[in-house]
Amino acid sequence: MSQENIDLAVALADAFNRRDWAAFAALTDDGIQVESRLVAMEGAFDGHEGLRRWWDSFLGTFPDYTVEIEELRDLGDVTLAHIRGWGHGAGSATPIIDPFWQPLRWRDGRCVWWRNCSTEAEALEAAGLQE
Repeated sequence: MSQENIDLAVALADAFNRRDWAAFAALTDDGIQVESRLVAMEGAFDGHEGLRRWWDSFLGTFPDYTVEIEELRDLGDVTLAHIRGWGHGAGSATPIIDPFWQPLRWRDGRCVWWRNCSTEAEALEAAGLQE
């Protein structure tokens, strides 16, 4: 199961980078919960409808945003990714470089939850996996 979850996390990142909404959504559970680092302001995004709102909003703001997985660990039903994102704001030539940690919870071959975090410790805590 652990290698399967690693492969799924890589496939999710690949689908995002290709802007393949259908493949991206197919890797997620109908009841997925997504928490960005701005969850206090944005709230969580629930289900495929919420996921689509997140997708459209994020890519509308950063249309060329790309992610690269720098490290990916299997922690049972959770994968923990250290990701480097980069891109530009819509209508801007100013680049952003965005390192973050992302725990993803998997069930039956689909992502049921993820949260974008600023630190590894925050990511482990969010997933209930303090080191």
